[in-house]
Amino acid sequence: MDNTIDLVDVALRLGAAVMVGIVIGFDREWRGKPLGIRTMALVCLGSALVCVATMHLEALDHDPQALSRVIQGIVTGVLTGVGFLGAGAVLQRGGSGQIEGLTTAATVWVAAALGVACGLASWEVVGVGAALTLCVLIALYPLDLLVARLRRDKRD
Repeated sequence: MDNTIDLVDVALRLGAAVMVGIVIGFDREWRGKPLGIRTMALVCLGSALVCVATMHLEALDHDPQALSRVIQGIVTGVLTGVGFLGAGAVLQRGGSGQIEGLTTAATVWVAAALGVACGLASWEVVGVGAALTLCVLIALYPLDLLVARLRRDKRD
């Protein structure tokens, strides 16, 4: 493994992570949801930073399976931390038993995974993952509203 740091490559990976987070965060912000642009950008950036920093550890040269174990640790640690962020976005509507913020919590988790993909320079995965994330958030939103309206109509 080459441990020299190519600053342009690092900047591209980290910059891509920030951009993906901004795009996802914009959707949340646009809809007035918690954890908007800056939070999503930082989640993606943090995931990418851990991956990029890990790739340059000399200790990994002597143990080919070490990178796999490090990534497993990253995923566990990052997702635990992201889980706390997501949990902060989940709220129960007073007395109704209705829970809000689950989509935002799931979006934080996806942003972390996309940040990991940026850090690993898996550009095809980043592109497809970001596109599918936006499709789910944007294209399925009208369906979500329709189902909610039908549910309200059924109760009334």
